[in-house]
Amino acid sequence: MTSRNATATARTSTEARAVARTQTLIKGTNGIGTVRKTTLPGGLRIVTETLPSVRSATFGIWAHVGSRDETPSLNGATHYLEHLLFKGTGRRSALDISAAIDAVGGEMNAFTAKEYTCYYARVLDTDLPLAIDVVCDMLTGSLILEEDVNVERGAILEEIAMTEDDPGDCVHDLFAHTMFGDNALGRPVLGTVDTVNALSADRIRRFYKKHYDPTHLVVAAAGNIDHNKVVRQVRAAFEKAGALGGPDAVPVAPRDGRRTIRTAGRVELLGRKTEQAHVVLGMPGLARTDDRRWALGVLNTALGGGMSSRLFQEVREKRGLAYSVYSYTSGFADCGLFGVYAGCRPSQVHDVLKICRDELDHVAEHGLSDDEIARAMGQLQGSTVLGLEDTGALMNRIGKSELCWGEQMSVDAMLARIAQVTPDEVRAVARDVLGRRPSLSVIGPLKDKQASRLHEAVA
Repeated sequence: MTSRNATATARTSTEARAVARTQTLIKGTNGIGTVRKTTLPGGLRIVTETLPSVRSATFGIWAHVGSRDETPSLNGATHYLEHLLFKGTGRRSALDISAAIDAVGGEMNAFTAKEYTCYYARVLDTDLPLAIDVVCDMLTGSLILEEDVNVERGAILEEIAMTEDDPGDCVHDLFAHTMFGDNALGRPVLGTVDTVNALSADRIRRFYKKHYDPTHLVVAAAGNIDHNKVVRQVRAAFEKAGALGGPDAVPVAPRDGRRTIRTAGRVELLGRKTEQAHVVLGMPGLARTDDRRWALGVLNTALGGGMSSRLFQEVREKRGLAYSVYSYTSGFADCGLFGVYAGCRPSQVHDVLKICRDELDHVAEHGLSDDEIARAMGQLQGSTVLGLEDTGALMNRIGKSELCWGEQMSVDAMLARIAQVTPDEVRAVARDVLGRRPSLSVIGPLKDKQASRLHEAVA
């Protein structure tokens, strides 16, 4: 290379690196808990949280794609692709990928949701460069060979069968369909036997190329790490794969929009020869960007979030009608769900549903007591902190926050926000959410006479 070319190359490299933007989003104490973000040319975002007191690190890559991005004929493609990225790249076979992480005692996995997908590895801090290289290679260099598609199809069909054999899990998919119908949010993340069987390698490759460019990705790492080193290693891995993208590319913004769930009073029953009836009674909740979500979190905790909650006390402790009973919320970009789950003997299903409906109606009309709200706030604050005690949870928090909200909130700020919730706010959100007419999903061996009475719970 001539000196002129060398100079030009160096200038180009320097200019490219100059547009990488680094910010400190959360300033920790003595570096502990500091969250930094770098946006590379090409739109790839890298966020890290430093925790020098541990000896582990978790590295993950979040993709801005989930099952709600699929057409009906592509249902299950996002999850199928999650499997295929472990099947081999131009540099590593499937065995090489798993053996590399196993050899250092690490853990590697992935998960697909309705609005995002995440691939991650948890290793000793000294093995972080290996984890970065392996996970980045998977995301940028997957081959998606037809033979691998055919082999993995069998594994995915077995996963679908396994889920269908677990009615306590399957009932939540049924409830999503009850609430959202046949649109993308109402379809199962895994897909169905028919859609999975119909997916071809070519269609999955096109889906991969569309949704896995740098503008759709967020890299997240947490633990005993150095932000600048992580950025250099990630950049080198993407450059090696030729996957950094164009210098003017802009990261995909968090999802937004408006969606109105118009279901009310719907009942779906799936007959199964099970020992228990599994039920979810619920209604539309709040979008994850709705500021009332903090009050809804307190309400959910008090109503069905622990052993002292109303539903647990009324259904299990006082009457012994169910072993498992709880409430939960699911927030999406533009809508949400609130649900109450219970598993009980089929002969008790109507009693359980009546108690749950009576409690929802009572709280909607009269609200919770100040003591219940105070206890729920304390429980929510404690569980928030305890749930962030490992590097995997920290990686999940900062990665999801960047992808879904485009901003970060410190743990102290989260605790302060929960503490700001007032009893009046909890009562107001109870009226708004619980005051709506519910819908119902049931899986179990209910007889015709029992099934015909299910509509009483949503009347």
